[in-house]
Amino acid sequence: MESCTEEISYVSQQEAIEIDDMLMGPLGFSVDQLMELAGLSVASAIGEVYSSSDYTRVLVICGPGNNGGDGLVAARHLHHFGYKPSICYPKRNTKPLFAALVTQLESLSIPFLSEEQLSVQLSSDYDIIVDAIFGFSFHGTPRLPFDSLIRKLVSVRNQQCTHQKAAVIISVDVPSGWHVEDGDIFGVGIKPDMLVSLTAPKLCAKMFFGTHHFIGGRFVPQSIIDKFKLKPPPYPGTSMCVRIGNLPQTNLSAQKGIFASSESLEEVEEDPIYQFQKWFSNALAAGIKEPHYMVLSTADIDAKPSSRMMSLEGVNKDGFVWQTNYGSRKAREILENPQASLLFYWGPLKRQVRVEGFVEQVSEEESEQYFSSLSRDIQIRPIVSKQSRPIHEREVLRQQYRELEEKYHDRTSIPRPKHWGGYRLIPEFFEFWQGEESQVHLKLRYSMEEIDGRRVWRIHRLVPPLAESASSL
Repeated sequence: MESCTEEISYVSQQEAIEIDDMLMGPLGFSVDQLMELAGLSVASAIGEVYSSSDYTRVLVICGPGNNGGDGLVAARHLHHFGYKPSICYPKRNTKPLFAALVTQLESLSIPFLSEEQLSVQLSSDYDIIVDAIFGFSFHGTPRLPFDSLIRKLVSVRNQQCTHQKAAVIISVDVPSGWHVEDGDIFGVGIKPDMLVSLTAPKLCAKMFFGTHHFIGGRFVPQSIIDKFKLKPPPYPGTSMCVRIGNLPQTNLSAQKGIFASSESLEEVEEDPIYQFQKWFSNALAAGIKEPHYMVLSTADIDAKPSSRMMSLEGVNKDGFVWQTNYGSRKAREILENPQASLLFYWGPLKRQVRVEGFVEQVSEEESEQYFSSLSRDIQIRPIVSKQSRPIHEREVLRQQYRELEEKYHDRTSIPRPKHWGGYRLIPEFFEFWQGEESQVHLKLRYSMEEIDGRRVWRIHRLVPPLAESASSL
């Protein structure tokens, strides 16, 4: 399938609702027609990228609304395409349309599973997981059982970050847990490998930098295109979906040990957060082990610096988030001197990113939401760990861990300890370093400036001196 690299239009949540109303109103489309078109687009996009011979086992997680219906239709088509789908549909919609879709699937002997029947490690049972939980009309915070299912999908993505075998995740229209316009606000949501936008990409899709992005909207009439000033991509042949952007080549580059970048410094994102997310996604696609690890540097009141490795737990338009013990040395230094820096280095791609800015403690709500997304064994760790405090022997920690395991053995969640939570670095400076085989390394620098009373990012493109060695960043 060909890809489209032309400019694509994005729609707001309200515009998406209005388009749906027009399709099902004066333009005469029925809900089941739209679901059929959507589900076929999703299944076709999956078939284009993930061969049924290599990615046979598919889990489709369906929500109670139309997005879940799209997932049910996609599961039927995937079955006919040679995949072996299973479905988790915990809150079934009882309307005749949805009941008919379930009947169709049951007639094909496609199994329906409850959440309790899903293993903790989904990747051990499935090659592909389809996220068809919430669509563009959803708002608010996910509730049981979908909050738990989203946490399981997040853990799958964490496996990918640590270079473990993991299922690929495909989100239908909007990654579940994301705000339709602002994306993954708290930075703890699903990071799908593929996004299949339906009708037209929603605004949150601008913050998707996964490996594969498709649009399924060939059926959209010209009247809607004109009214909403859409820029639909050209669809190849008879296909119902089209890829946005070129197929990433980062895996091959990583194997070579260099990054043969075709990206011009004239083609970078105006917003450095988007530029970071793009490079981070490249690192994931290249299979780099633990690309989310970063060096956090802080300084005390006397400007004496200290550095340590940390795990990036989220990044969005507000900044970079990590979690730690509020009694640790870094926490004390942040209290005394809230200026800090982050350093990311992805060696196989010869890329480095430096970020500097102001650090603040995240809200209690945000810390609670992140903590609740963790598995029980990980939740126990910060309770046991009293960072920067001496202990007599390691066995004390092991014993405390075993005691807490026993105490909470019958609970899926544990109360967050008050001494543990998140920090956010609000960036004021970025520097992106791109190594080249010729050693003519390139730097892209963003600095915050005030222009006409507005704070904007100013971009500077730099070429470091040729005298710098290949190891000098």
